[in-house]
Amino acid sequence: MEGDTITDLCTPALVVDVDIVKRNAQRMTERFLKMGVQLRPHMKTHKTLECADIMTGGSRRCIVVSTLAEASFYADHGFDDILYAYSVPFDKVERSAALSERLTLFQVLLDHPDALEQLRKRPLRDRRPWHVWLKLDCGNGREYIKKHLFSPAGILHSEPEAMQLAQAISETEGVELTGVYAHCGNTYNCRGIEEIQAVAQETTTFVLQFMDKLKAVGISCKSSIGSTPSCSHPVKDMACLSEVHPGNYVFYDVQQSVIGSCSLEDVAVRVLTRVIGHCPHRNQLLIDCGWTGISLDGAGKLPTGYAMIEGQPNLKLVSMTQEHGRVEPISDMLDHSKYPLGSLLTLIPYHSCATASMHPVYHIHSGGRLVGKWLPARGW
Repeated sequence: MEGDTITDLCTPALVVDVDIVKRNAQRMTERFLKMGVQLRPHMKTHKTLECADIMTGGSRRCIVVSTLAEASFYADHGFDDILYAYSVPFDKVERSAALSERLTLFQVLLDHPDALEQLRKRPLRDRRPWHVWLKLDCGNGREYIKKHLFSPAGILHSEPEAMQLAQAISETEGVELTGVYAHCGNTYNCRGIEEIQAVAQETTTFVLQFMDKLKAVGISCKSSIGSTPSCSHPVKDMACLSEVHPGNYVFYDVQQSVIGSCSLEDVAVRVLTRVIGHCPHRNQLLIDCGWTGISLDGAGKLPTGYAMIEGQPNLKLVSMTQEHGRVEPISDMLDHSKYPLGSLLTLIPYHSCATASMHPVYHIHSGGRLVGKWLPARGW
């Protein structure tokens, strides 16, 4: 209940510090306001109305989503100017058309001529155009993507087919080239601000060069790049872009702190869990948070296992089943008396997007006191 402390919650529980959320959102908004670049925040991390209002300053305009379930959820609650930043799946063209005909501005993304043909074959009513963004792969880490499976979509910026597709979009009846969209996914392989900014610079340069090519053949449209690391430490040339589209920054996570996007003090999300068993024969504690409470993302990437355990630098979340986690010391023997059954441990997630997706309710607090609940959209 509101006013209770977060320690009163049944576990596992996702708790969100609303003061940190607001601070993170304000910093990103002010950063790009000063640069004269439109911030189009991505909703995929939290997928809630309340957080979307914080990120958009209450305007309920100019957002990015990763699923049509999110798009419909936001449209149903008065949001508009929505970009569905996912290469148009052919089975979802009709749902995309319904949103395009319903909203003032609904935008889709594609990276293949066959997708353009699907849109051409489904004209919108009242002579409305399809608003289309071209997904551009700026060469940001094809090797990285092979290893990490991060955002592999996009047509390579340097290939002639990219210009050909952009021209085809602009020339197709009933379709409008709204913008060029790139995601610098290899910032997630960076360590430190210098590496992040090198990737941001490369992506920005390639996008702006592509925009010059479009301008040379008489095509004018918007440009957008984004990832939370690059937008947390933008380079000067990003001021030449039309938009940026980060999302994770509102919550941040351990991964972002390791990369150099933020400090741990900027991470707004925790998962509360309780000790439910002592296993001295294994030198372990058993907790009530398995992979359904925090996800398996982050395996092998942290010395503390699948998450950081706040205030417990010598503890490691070594393994999880669906509903259980096993915690052991990084060194020495575990003093079980320090962790009586029922005692709380606080997990800082490696990846807040993956962790949030495991929870149907986010418990919102300020200074440890509960102030409400956020209910995220679910589905695709």
